[in-house]
Amino acid sequence: MADHLDDRAAAEALVARGVTLVRGRGTVTAPGQVQVTASDGATAAPEDEVLGWGDLVVATGSRPVVPPVDGLGDVPWWTSDQALTSRERPGRLVVVGGGPVGCELAQVYARFASEVTIVEAGEGLLDREEPEVSAALCAALGDEGIVVRRSSVVTRVEPAPGGGVRAQVAPADGAPVGGPPSGPVDADRLLVVTGRRPNVDDIGLEVLGLDPSGLAVDERCRVVGAPRVWAVGDVNGVAPYTHAANHQARVVAANLLGRDEVDDRSATPRCVYTEPSVAAVGLTRAEAEEAGLDVASATFDPGETARAASDDAGGGVVVLVADVRRSVLVGASLVGPSADEWLGQLTLAVRAAVPLEVLADVVQAFPTYSEALTPALRALLEG
Repeated sequence: MADHLDDRAAAEALVARGVTLVRGRGTVTAPGQVQVTASDGATAAPEDEVLGWGDLVVATGSRPVVPPVDGLGDVPWWTSDQALTSRERPGRLVVVGGGPVGCELAQVYARFASEVTIVEAGEGLLDREEPEVSAALCAALGDEGIVVRRSSVVTRVEPAPGGGVRAQVAPADGAPVGGPPSGPVDADRLLVVTGRRPNVDDIGLEVLGLDPSGLAVDERCRVVGAPRVWAVGDVNGVAPYTHAANHQARVVAANLLGRDEVDDRSATPRCVYTEPSVAAVGLTRAEAEEAGLDVASATFDPGETARAASDDAGGGVVVLVADVRRSVLVGASLVGPSADEWLGQLTLAVRAAVPLEVLADVVQAFPTYSEALTPALRALLEG
């Protein structure tokens, strides 16, 4: 899919569509002006080329956040960038962070026969999601031999005797009494995946009167305070997903062409590509309650479907969240085989505010995992 990180095919497709591609580093030097300097290997860009603009779209992405761990500079460690490109397979790996990327890479390396330990400061993995989701994923990773140290933090790292890294692990602030144990974990390498930050440093945004620490955008992805500047993808901090960036790009393109379109963020899918996969959309119970909704929820085990029996699959969960006053679905969370695929009808239901009565009456094909949705939907109606 990403053949040796070679983007020639994508670049050629852009040029074929009439796009002028200039390779190099761009810096805003004045309103309506970008200076491009050639970077290493970017011979297509002449030195100090100046481009004019009427509208500017910033799509510079994000980069990993590196927490201030004492001793990090003295041990072998990776961010996700190195973990996704290295030819090395560490025999033992400590993953700092139990978010989506941490869980995905932990399972990848465990399946390459690395001994993996995840250290997560929160009470569970994927701490933004429902507790049932965290529990189901934690159990699934545990079944593959991955050790999960929840409510724990790495306080210090140092070279381990014989090579590698020794991570000192302690209970996180607010950890339950009698919670996780303290002590060292030895590994060949540390993988730090504790979040990402926008790539907005040193590109000249301050020339436009913008805060270079971040770009707040409105519902059209226009940068607040700069009507001719737009921000798309990870750089705007709205939703760190490729599909969200693609949608935002379509919204910005439409507005640049004179149409008035908005980026509706009520139903952006959140997917984690572990096995079983995790897929969610809309609000969690806690978020719905904070929004002042009259909340009802229902759960079901997709392992009780005929499809799960035929696939010999289990360990998943369905969590549905409804606004009782409007009788519509406002959130859904799934853990199960290919959950990202059968989330689709729930994404549409949240986006279009489909009545619960209609959703519960949908005929789901047999045998599919989608059959797990019907009992939960009927429980919401009866509740």
